[in-house]
Amino acid sequence: MSSLYHYSFSHVSKTDSVDQSAIKYRDLRLKALKASPESFSSTYEIESQFTDAAWRDRLLQDDRENFVCVATPVSPGASSMAQWVGQVTLRGPVSRKDFTLPEVSGQPMPGGDDEEDRWQMLSLFILPEHQGRKLGQGLCREVIKHLQETRQKTRTVVRLMVKPQNTATVHLYEKLGFETVGKCTLAEALVANGDGHLLPEDTTDTKYSTRSGLIMIYTIS
Repeated sequence: MSSLYHYSFSHVSKTDSVDQSAIKYRDLRLKALKASPESFSSTYEIESQFTDAAWRDRLLQDDRENFVCVATPVSPGASSMAQWVGQVTLRGPVSRKDFTLPEVSGQPMPGGDDEEDRWQMLSLFILPEHQGRKLGQGLCREVIKHLQETRQKTRTVVRLMVKPQNTATVHLYEKLGFETVGKCTLAEALVANGDGHLLPEDTTDTKYSTRSGLIMIYTIS
């Protein structure tokens, strides 16, 4: 399949062709939820009920920046329709207070808000039929490039949280320069990713309180 498509990476605009982008984002997200439900905190059953306006609003959230991998057929005889086949999201900038985790997590104390910008990276996914081509790596590099070009502080910190058993994903992040700095709980990860509303009132269950997820950080300075 590598010869059938040209792949490119881009930051999704919040001003140009938003309605079309929302449709492409919806289609990709629903495919991802079906293909790998264990990778997401939400479900296909929930998100398939969203209206077109809801998908549009998701792309326009002030604290979210979305990046996509676009596959364009190279054969003249194939459909020329470009498809979104992968995505990753940045959430932020995150305040020092909201970025801070308990000392037991091992995560270093963040710098001051006047010193650094902080972002949470989440929802990296490539459709199964396009995996194995280093597209996840390309998406992450697009994120880093965007932050390098737009940062306004001396330092920018990018954090992500990942299950240690996802060894291929962990290795991908390590190759990009992310370093493991500690461990998080599922409750902390959901809050960091902006999904705190999915938590039950009681988070003492081991599902939410066990400190097993890896905290990985990449610093741009």
